[in-house]
Amino acid sequence: MHPMRPTPVTPTAASAPHIAKQNKRSGHAVTTESKRVQQILIGVVLVFITLVLLLPLVSIFVQAFKRGADVFFAALTDPDAWSAIRLTLLTALVVVPLNALFGVAAAWCITKFTFRGKQLLISLIDVPFSVSPVIAGFVFVLLFGAHGWFGTWLSDQGISIIFSWPGIVLGTLFVTFPFVARELIPLMQSQGIQEEEAAITLGANGWKLFWRVALPNMKWGLLYGIVICNARAMGEFGAVSVVSGHIRGETNTMPLHIEILYNEYQFSAAFAVATLLVLVACGTLVLQHWFDLKRQRQQHTTG
Repeated sequence: MHPMRPTPVTPTAASAPHIAKQNKRSGHAVTTESKRVQQILIGVVLVFITLVLLLPLVSIFVQAFKRGADVFFAALTDPDAWSAIRLTLLTALVVVPLNALFGVAAAWCITKFTFRGKQLLISLIDVPFSVSPVIAGFVFVLLFGAHGWFGTWLSDQGISIIFSWPGIVLGTLFVTFPFVARELIPLMQSQGIQEEEAAITLGANGWKLFWRVALPNMKWGLLYGIVICNARAMGEFGAVSVVSGHIRGETNTMPLHIEILYNEYQFSAAFAVATLLVLVACGTLVLQHWFDLKRQRQQHTTG
């Protein structure tokens, strides 16, 4: 009798994730391109990042210090610059917590509840991604401007929205509100509802369920979304430019102040203020990377 030969196993679509996971663990690439093709693609990516991202960022610091450190710090300590910095920070301080609350509530409704119109709600959350910020600013002018739908009533009540800080908050809020929700929705969908069901079985009420089960599971994704939202809020230009009125020292945020300085040919001062936004962007990238690592570790331990 001949010994039985093992039947060769043909990879199937169902076994593909398992094979990919094994290749990832063993450090082998899962692509079929040659080493030369991989090197060319990596080189193209690095050249593109260098030309489009790194060189412009470096040039901002070079231009900011071109006329010396005295000019750089004088631009940052200018009263109009301080006013723009304070207004930007104050706007982010209001907008980011509101977006965090909305993001958690929206993600909770979409992932935990079944109701009619859920897909419509998801589509509405994505509206700011498809609408130009300038158009959003014009919409708020149409609604709350002096000749807008509610402008006369607001004026009679002594309330000013357009060309003042409330308008800046509304414009920034519209542009940034999807970021936290869009970060939490796929995360919470992947986690499922098994832990919540187990907690309810053990007698946990709504608040305990949220604070002890849901929030620890979503905290890294929530922080990730908050960091992105904060960076977007501080750098918003289009909607704020329309609703602010460009009142120097009063309604100019940092991006608007940079534009005014640049248009006045104060290039060193403009680049000096721009370095602050660059530092915010760099800090955002660092925090994003750190939060992403934390989230991956959490998924690995729970998975």
